[in-house]
Order: sequence, then C-alpha cells, then structure tokens
Amino acid sequence: MAFTVNPIKFGTDGWRGVIAADFTFERVAKLAPLSAHVLREYNPNSNLMIVGFDRRFLAEDFAKLAADSLQEAGFDVLLSDSFAPTPAFSWAAKEKNALGALVLTASHNPAKYLGLKVKGAFGGSVTEDVTQKIEALIPRDETITSSKEGNITLFDPWESYCQQLSSQVNVNIIRDAIASGKLKIFVDVMHGAASGGLRRLLGCDIEEINANRDPLFDGGAPEPLPRYISELFRRVKEDAKDNPHRLRMGLVFDGDCDRIAAIDGQGNFCSTQILIPVLIEHLAQRKGMKGEIVKTVSGSDLIPKIAQFMNIPISETAIGYKYIAERMLQNQVLVGGEESGGVGYSNHIPERDALLSALYVLEAVVESGKDISDLYNNLRQQVNFTSEYDRIDLPLKNLEQKNLLQQRLSDNPLTEIAGKKVIDCLAIDGYKYRLEDSSWLLIRFSGTEPLLRLYSEAPTLKIVQENLHWAKEWATKG
Repeated sequence: MAFTVNPIKFGTDGWRGVIAADFTFERVAKLAPLSAHVLREYNPNSNLMIVGFDRRFLAEDFAKLAADSLQEAGFDVLLSDSFAPTPAFSWAAKEKNALGALVLTASHNPAKYLGLKVKGAFGGSVTEDVTQKIEALIPRDETITSSKEGNITLFDPWESYCQQLSSQVNVNIIRDAIASGKLKIFVDVMHGAASGGLRRLLGCDIEEINANRDPLFDGGAPEPLPRYISELFRRVKEDAKDNPHRLRMGLVFDGDCDRIAAIDGQGNFCSTQILIPVLIEHLAQRKGMKGEIVKTVSGSDLIPKIAQFMNIPISETAIGYKYIAERMLQNQVLVGGEESGGVGYSNHIPERDALLSALYVLEAVVESGKDISDLYNNLRQQVNFTSEYDRIDLPLKNLEQKNLLQQRLSDNPLTEIAGKKVIDCLAIDGYKYRLEDSSWLLIRFSGTEPLLRLYSEAPTLKIVQENLHWAKEWATKG
C-alpha cells in the first residue's frame, strides 16, 4: 500500500510526525546537527547541546541517536539519564549556557506521534525564523562535519530544575497543608513525564494516577481534557463526599508536562481559561509580582477585564507558546498563557511550565483558604463578567480538505453565524468572529495535527454550544 511521507515542517512548537512513516531514525539523525548548526548562529560562544526525552515509544532511543549524531558533528552533548518535563530541558539550556535543547516528545498528541522540540539558549521555544533556517537546510542534503568529535555526558535534568521551581514558591505551606489534612491533592500524570514531579518538589507522598509508562496512553492521548481523565474526576468527587470540609484539588499534566488543567474541590473541570485569572490575582496581589499579561487569541475575555481592573498591561498573540516567548524576551511578563494549558512566567524561563503553574495554584489555594472555583468566581464578580467556554476538535481527512476550508474562509467571509451578525473578525491566527450577542467563535487549524479547532465563549453555555454546532455543520458540509 502506497503512502505519502510528509515533509519535515515545524508547527506551533516543534516538528511532529507519525513514528516509522514521517518520524524516522534517519530523519532525526540528520535534523539534530542541522538544528545545532543554526542555533550556533545565536550563541557562537557555546558548543553544548542538551538532549532530553519524555516517555513515548522509543523516545530514549531517538534521543540517544540524536546525541550520537551531534557528537559526530563535533558538538558536546548533555544527554538526559531519564525522562523529564520539557521545561526541565529548557531550563538546563539556559542554566548551562548551551546552544539550546532538543527534546524528543510529541507533547499531547496521540500515541502514534513522536516529535522534536527545538529550544533556544534563552530557555524557550525558538522563533519562526530559526525553524525556517533549519527547514531550509534539509533539502540541500548538507552534512555538518567536524575534524573533532564532541563529548556525550549523561546528566540528571531533575535536580537543578526542582531547585529552581522550589525557589519561586513557598513549598513549606503547601507541604504542611497536605501533612495536616487541610489539603488533599490528586494528580493524573497521564503516563507522561510529570510522573514523580510533585513528589520531588514537595517532599511528601502524592497520590498519582496513570503513573506507569504506557506509550499507548490507554488508547487515548495525554492531553489534559475531560474525556481523558475519568478516574481523576471519580477520585476527587469521592473525596468530596467523604471529607466535605477540607480543601481538595485534582491536577492533570500532559505528556511532556508543559500543559496543565485542574479539577476543583467539587469535581468541576478547570481549564487554563479559569486557572490564568486565578494565577494573575495570586501573583499580582498576594505575591506582589510585576509585569504584563500575555494571552493568545483563544484566551477568555475575562483576562483583559481583570487586567484592566488591576491596572496591568496586556497584549495578545497568535496561538503557540513561541509567540508568548518572543514577548517574554522583550518585556517583563507576569503571566503568559494560552487556552490549551500552557502558562509561563518571566521570573522563570520564557517557556510554559506545568509544574510551576501547579505550585502557584496550590499556593493560591492554601494561602487564601479557598477552592479554585471560589477564587475564580470572586474575580468574575469583581469585574462583573460572566461567560462560558468550550472547544471541539474536528479531524481532517487530508491536506486537501484543510486547503478547501481555508479557501472557503478566505473567498466567502462569514457575515452571519448561528443566526447572529458578525460585527468583527480578527485574523492573526485563524478567524475569530465577534458576534452581536457578545459571544465569539474562533476557527483555526492545528499547527501540529490534522485537526480543525473550533473555540467559542459566550454569556451562556447554550450559546456556546449553538456557535460550535453551527461551526461544525459549516465545516462538514459540501
């Protein structure tokens, strides 16, 4: 059976492909030295590359191959001796003054995918001009050579990373709240690289779900969405019945631990549309930290209202954390976050970091003595804003279907959605339509998977579902 091998193309965060079809040992062996060669333009005084991996199928084997190919090309390599969160390798790149880091991971994508994330010396995702330079070298069939081989040294990525995170948070009050029974936390690591992370950081026993390595992810995907975390819901709700008077929280991390979601004390799902406002209040008001807020176009309208209320500057970017990282390199950023679970902070590295976000949320709950949803609802009352949000993902058959939908959006601009007039359209990333009933609908294509993503926020959940249903019908007809 014939099949098409897709070209190496970097998306919103790295290159990803189907293992054995697109993502092969031969391609990784070629791509690793080319990436390091381009990164050297930005940090010519270093010759060191960090190489890390998550818990996906063959991830450590691909990492070892990448390290070997870098060594043959004359680069020195620090190769991780275990799986670890992607932000741990970004932190290592900054701390060690490396050229950058290569991380073998496909993040939240389904099991058949593996990928390569390229991180810069500053500790975050490289910009588009860097990935374009890497892509441009691939068809030239160039080989990076050196008269002298580099060295490969194994290193522990966890130790320094955990020290860095612990320095940002009052770990003791979280640990004491857990030890005293005031707070109970449940953690779903989704068979991924977050496994053992909070235990290391807090120095106490943490109840983990899906802590074993399973490259098939129970037949799903390691993405922090409600449909994948039924066991976490069950345990939180069970504890709410048995211990109704204590604080509790569920935390869930994606496959490489750069995305987060939570479950509140009553068993309700809390995406980063809820967590980001809670984090803004905690960092700005309880911790007295400064800086602007950076949100993506899919972020809640509550975020700019809170920014205005607290007199904090705010900016908006396209979706993809590399765009937030660019802003972080230019300005002090209090919180930079995206709807899909990624949140980062300028006092750390210009990179989304789910474990640090978890520590901040835990700190906010313990210091306030309030549940996540109580903190969130208090903020909504303060700014007099109420909304509901949801998102659906539609698989696409092929690239042709994607191109046809893009052409329809371009050639026939939408003027009405679900019977409501379009009053504005923002096109910095997909098409975000603001409607006459104060709702909005965003139609955009995933940068890492063959998916059409549909997002909506509205005053009521009924309107959200009407908008999404209309968009789904529009996308699947004709």
